[in-house]
Amino acid sequence: MDDQLALRVQLFRENGQVRPEVAAFVTEELDSLAAEGHTVTEATAGMLTSHLMMALDRLLDGAPIEEFRTDEQVAAELAGHPEAVARARAVSVRAERELGAPLPDSEINFLGLHLAVLAQNSPASHHS
Repeated sequence: MDDQLALRVQLFRENGQVRPEVAAFVTEELDSLAAEGHTVTEATAGMLTSHLMMALDRLLDGAPIEEFRTDEQVAAELAGHPEAVARARAVSVRAERELGAPLPDSEINFLGLHLAVLAQNSPASHHS
């Protein structure tokens, strides 16, 4: 993770926008992606980072996460990226285990899109 992305996480935490445990969870996920060879920077993962932190924090608040009208289009787009969907589902399982906040399907789909974009911006040797 580059310094700019680390600063994004730090600002979300310090400004009280997300719980410290959510920031720590997302940091672990980003570190894991980087360890797998993905290019995890502000440019490639900034939106993924913000989206995941805010979604997890809303879930911990008990706030409803709306189903999106674009779910069908998102699912169609993800059909060509099964590894991104599998990774998004694995993140949801870990979020449930570690935070008590599983992601609903619409959030898993959006996270999958972010992960597919991240994979496209990472070295070709890590595409499956």
